Amino acid sequence: MSDKTLNEQPTLRQIGVPAMSLIVLVGVSGSGKSTFARKHFHPTQVISSDFCRGLVADDENDQSATPDAFDVLHYIVGTRLRRGLLTVVDATSVQFEARQQLVALAKAHNVLVDAIVLDVPEEVAIERNSTRPDRDFGPHVITRQRKDLRRSLGKISRDGFRRVHVLRGDEIDNVTITLEPAWTDLKHLTGPFDIIGDVHGCASELETLLTTLGYVDGRHPQGRTAVFVGDLVDRGPDTPGVLRRVMGMVEAGTALCVCGNHEQKLVRALNGRKVRVAHGLEESLAQLGEADPAFVAAAKTFMDGLISHYQLDDGKLVVAHAGLKEPFHGRASARVRAFALYGDTTGETDEYGLPVRYPWAEDYRGRAMVVYGHTPTTEPEWINNTICLDTGVVFGGQLTALRYPERELVSVPAERVWYEPTRPLAPARQRDPAALDIGDVRGNRFVETRFAGTIRVREENAAAALEIMSRFAVDPRWLVYLPPTMAPPETSQLDGYLEHPAEAFAEFAAAGVTRVVCEEKHMGSRAVAVLARTPEAAEKRFGVADGGTGMVYTRTGRPFFDTLTTELVDGLRAAVAPLWAELGTDWLVLDGELLPWSAKAESLIRSQYASVGAAARTALPEVVTALEAAAGRGLDVGSALDRARRRLDNAARFRDAYARYCWPVSGLDGVRFAPFQILAAEGRATAVQHPHDWHLDQLARIDAPLVQPTRHVYVDLDSAESRQHAVDWWEVLTSAGGEGMVVKPVERPEGRVQPGVKVRGREYLRIIYGPDYTQSLDVLRRRFLGRKRSLALREHALGLEALARLADGEPLWRVHEPVFAVLAMESEPVDPRL
Repeated sequence: MSDKTLNEQPTLRQIGVPAMSLIVLVGVSGSGKSTFARKHFHPTQVISSDFCRGLVADDENDQSATPDAFDVLHYIVGTRLRRGLLTVVDATSVQFEARQQLVALAKAHNVLVDAIVLDVPEEVAIERNSTRPDRDFGPHVITRQRKDLRRSLGKISRDGFRRVHVLRGDEIDNVTITLEPAWTDLKHLTGPFDIIGDVHGCASELETLLTTLGYVDGRHPQGRTAVFVGDLVDRGPDTPGVLRRVMGMVEAGTALCVCGNHEQKLVRALNGRKVRVAHGLEESLAQLGEADPAFVAAAKTFMDGLISHYQLDDGKLVVAHAGLKEPFHGRASARVRAFALYGDTTGETDEYGLPVRYPWAEDYRGRAMVVYGHTPTTEPEWINNTICLDTGVVFGGQLTALRYPERELVSVPAERVWYEPTRPLAPARQRDPAALDIGDVRGNRFVETRFAGTIRVREENAAAALEIMSRFAVDPRWLVYLPPTMAPPETSQLDGYLEHPAEAFAEFAAAGVTRVVCEEKHMGSRAVAVLARTPEAAEKRFGVADGGTGMVYTRTGRPFFDTLTTELVDGLRAAVAPLWAELGTDWLVLDGELLPWSAKAESLIRSQYASVGAAARTALPEVVTALEAAAGRGLDVGSALDRARRRLDNAARFRDAYARYCWPVSGLDGVRFAPFQILAAEGRATAVQHPHDWHLDQLARIDAPLVQPTRHVYVDLDSAESRQHAVDWWEVLTSAGGEGMVVKPVERPEGRVQPGVKVRGREYLRIIYGPDYTQSLDVLRRRFLGRKRSLALREHALGLEALARLADGEPLWRVHEPVFAVLAMESEPVDPRL
């Protein structure tokens, strides 16, 4: 044997398979499919018929269980494909019928399907099976399977597979499998993007729009990328000019483009296929007929290579010509492409002979923003996180772009009517800005926020919120914000403490916060005050035309008082008079506390707290007296007596704790409102724009009996002395009966940082955990805070989003979407004591 033969290495074959697909391994028993699958795929990705047979029969060789086993296999495979997971089927699949069921399953879930055939000699398979004690069938089974495989190999490529990879001999052991991302998967591109609606041959308007957007010779100086939604061609005066511009930008890497139905039809016409020359196709054919043939060939190749849609920015953005419902995002099939190019139709035609399109966007509940064109309207409008950018430039309308992620619309007018529409442009969906629609809030929802991305609202939580909203809430026109829940700090390990400021300071310092403010936690009920300077201002911004000038409501959207609301609102409007001119606003939204707690919760205090305190203070003295008498008679009751005395002392402390929250009120006499943040003013989302010291400084201008100041101290977290000063302040505050304090970053921090951490005093916590909680600190220190903290972050982001929309002048239903989401999340199962 020559040195060359000794040193010769087997050729390494490479196979690429779609990252989201179904892979069908085909081969006789003993061909090595399971070994091959273990080598190239994760165990969770491989579903074998033997495994499923074992699931249903406790015996992987029980052939009588095969029908049930494949029912289970198909169910698991279908579930994985629905979830977009790569799935490998390890079964013989040598028969056409078996393969067809798997191909149909892939098509039903709009994923591609590849076959990998392991073609080994019959004698090799028989020998392998003879060494396996679990393979007790005879060689005739392998012979039959081998015949089925040989009959299949000549036509398996016609079974519906994207590709068929046949491996023989050394290829089986010397192959690498690579996962290929879908052509639609550009999630790694994060933008920013300028998404441009249907151009339809209007080259001059396109150049004007690109210039308005800041592009110079097809390139943006800030590195933005243009994304075209298709329908570049037909109807307009200069289809070749549009194609030259877009093709050049795509080639230069400054633009992306998806396919429109007009591009698809034009390519078919250029290929000599029989098409109906209508709807502007005749203009494109005539214009291209006068162009350089080399350019026409390049344009045809470009248009033929356009794909159905793109997923961008980690899947947060989807661009498709006619839109795309969520189950089709990232999928590949003729059905997906047809929807992306043409949309969904009802099968009917309108009075103009055009198809009636199903309003898929009205049912859309996906987390991704979907931007599309195709159906011209007079104005673009957001519908359930989708927007159509076709504003009919070729029909004399506008050419529109959406700046992403800014959500800013930019339009330029048509220079003239270039093509008379078959039917008038559809008007934007008309809706009363103040009208709320149950469809906006029911079911599973995904609310887009600019502060924490997309937040999911579960259907069951939305149903609970609808019950509260419909029965108990204030007029929803006033309901522009709901405050988030607030989590306590990590549990303190200091003797006698469950909560302590040290943990709050350490948490914020670890998150990179350098300065915090500690605000007195008032002994009242959380309240939001929406105030208008005049009835006219209330009507202009909030749509309230009944003469009302404001509302004060609880953190669940309920009115505080049945009869005193108008008097309370008028008193607060007068109190905040210094802020109207200072902030240049005719309306304000304030976050604060209404005191005393008993003003709202007197019945709760009587039934839940006073009754416990009264019972304990009545019964325990009798217990102590009896035990003291028993001790006097020489009985060993010392430990029981100590426990009874301790419980009596705890009961007195418990009573004192809740009693501090109660004082007599008569009408508004005795009622106080303690504001600590200006949430929004006209044209300003002040909760987003200003640090906490600005809020406290502004609120310090208010000097009125109805308004109680919020005491506070600032803490430099880099200073141990500053921290200790705040701890001492908290000790004095809570030892005098105060509830505690809330620690907040002065500046709004980056990342997922708690918006505020409440640190409650030892005596106040008796109200929460019971009079004797200090005897159970070891148990309470194991409380789980994760769910509460997650809830606080999500509700805070939703609240800020509502305020931003309010300040931006968006319609009430848009403001109400995140507000309702906060209310829905309040029904999540979280320990109410936290």
